[in-house]
Amino acid sequence: MPSCTTCSYPSHTQFASPGLVGPIVSGEFDRAQDPAWRESGATTVADYARWCGHLCGATCLRMALGDEAPSLFELRDGALKFGAYTVDAEGEIHGMVYAPAVEYVRDVHGLDARVHRELGVAGIGEQLDAGRLVIASVHYAIRRPHEPAPGRGGHLVLVTGRTADGAGFHFHNPSGTDAATRTAELPAARFADYFAGRGMSLPGRD
Repeated sequence: MPSCTTCSYPSHTQFASPGLVGPIVSGEFDRAQDPAWRESGATTVADYARWCGHLCGATCLRMALGDEAPSLFELRDGALKFGAYTVDAEGEIHGMVYAPAVEYVRDVHGLDARVHRELGVAGIGEQLDAGRLVIASVHYAIRRPHEPAPGRGGHLVLVTGRTADGAGFHFHNPSGTDAATRTAELPAARFADYFAGRGMSLPGRD
C-alpha cells in the first residue's frame, strides 16, 4: 500500500480557534477567552482552558480518524476512561500515555493501533510505506524549524506520509501557528532533531 498523503486527513488544532494558536502558545492570549471553545466539545470554558494545552495526542487521533471523528473532548473523555490521560494528586495532567491510548483506539475505534517505544526516522518511513500513520513524540519547537532544535519529545504530531522525494515527512502539528506549520513537511534528518524516537502507529485510510 502506498504511503498516505497529508491532504487525505483534516488539519485540526488542539485549541478551538486556529487563528489564536500563536498568541495562546506565546502566552499573549488567555485560552479561557477563546471564543470558539464550545466547538471543542468541552462542557465548560474552565474545562477547555485546563485541558486544551495537553490534548495534542487526542488531536492527532482526531485527525487520523477523519471527518467523522468525535469532538476533541469526546476523545479526551474516552482516553481518560482507559487511563491514556491521568491527573495526579496535585491536579497535574499527564499523557497521552501510549499503551492505554492504543488499548482505547483498538477497543473503541476498532483500529490496529500499536505502541513503538523505540522508533527511528527509518522506522517512521517503514510504517508509512506499510500504509500506516505515526503519532510521533517531538519537541513543540518543531513549528520553528528555522531555529536550532532545543530538545526532543514532549509534544505529538501526526506523520501522514513521505515527501515527494522520499527524503522527508509530511505531518500535521496540533499546535502549528499558521497553515504552513499546521500542515508541514521536513527532511527526515531535520525531523530527527526534534523526534524522541517513540510514538504510536495506526492504519491509514485506503
